[in-house]
Amino acid sequence: MPGAADASQTRLSHELAIFHDVAKALTSSLNLDSILQTIMEKMAEYFRPDTWSLLMVDEEKGELYFAIAVGAAAEVLAKARLKVGEGIAGWVARHGQPLIVPDVQADPRFSSRLDELTQLRTRSVICVPLRSKHRVLGVIQLINAEVGLSEQELFFLQALCDYAAIAIENARSVEKIQELTITDDCTGLFNARHLYKTLETEVYRSARFGYQFSVIFVDLDYFKLVNDTHGHLVGSRLLAEVGYLIKAQLRLIDFAFRYGGDEFVVLLPQTGKDSAVVVARRLQDSLRAGTFCREQGLNLSVRASMGLATFPLDAQTPHDIIRRADEMMYVVKNTTRDNIGVASRGMLEG
Repeated sequence: MPGAADASQTRLSHELAIFHDVAKALTSSLNLDSILQTIMEKMAEYFRPDTWSLLMVDEEKGELYFAIAVGAAAEVLAKARLKVGEGIAGWVARHGQPLIVPDVQADPRFSSRLDELTQLRTRSVICVPLRSKHRVLGVIQLINAEVGLSEQELFFLQALCDYAAIAIENARSVEKIQELTITDDCTGLFNARHLYKTLETEVYRSARFGYQFSVIFVDLDYFKLVNDTHGHLVGSRLLAEVGYLIKAQLRLIDFAFRYGGDEFVVLLPQTGKDSAVVVARRLQDSLRAGTFCREQGLNLSVRASMGLATFPLDAQTPHDIIRRADEMMYVVKNTTRDNIGVASRGMLEG
């Protein structure tokens, strides 16, 4: 049967071409979205479903969300979530096994909730888990595709899913490494190295669009006494709690950094001096009202000397803006402490 042999050879060539394209995407890019998009497009090209999607597992919430959805209901699905265990995809996420359902109406695991949401009709489903070690990272779902798959086609589908799992794990590893290089271990805030990179970006952006931004330099008062009296473990715990308090007072667009020792820096994009003073006073009030290290059986109070400077009024470079804020902090540190020094204005009685 030369016809069947030719068809098989053609399909094999097609599979090899797809593997080549996917492997090239994996080795030429660290961009997870573009790699997954390539894998999903090749899978759709091969199996020709009506709609297809990649659902990722949100382990904290025990849910699946649509990371990629292609088809008539893509916009609706982008906002939808499934509980792990709900529907065909939820079953696959929970059990880590592929599932081919030729007729969903005959399968008790099928949930019609998404059909009701999208106003589409699911007839058949192919769902394959993306596994890494003993965890399911996500599920690839093909709706109304050709479901009479040969053993070779199933192998091909699972191989593509394995590629996708590798891409996700690689991207997460890179993300974790990047996070470690810019994050302070003790407080979880950004570190000083990342401060200057962020400031360079903010100076460029603010100069280009005519924005102001402000920097608050925070130095804890008498912190050495905490280390001397209670030890460095308590001192580290105090720094972590102060870091959390500072971050809790900021907007999503703001940045908090541990500069070193007991020094912190707050960067407020698109914020002039008056608004920055309001933020500094809020930080000051929060520190005064707070008590720290309760889990250690203590009830510590913390005060801080703060310095504030604004771009471009007080300085025009990353190092100069930090220097001006630092200088104003030292004015406070060498006089009243527990106060706010503002460049071009002197000290504010807080």
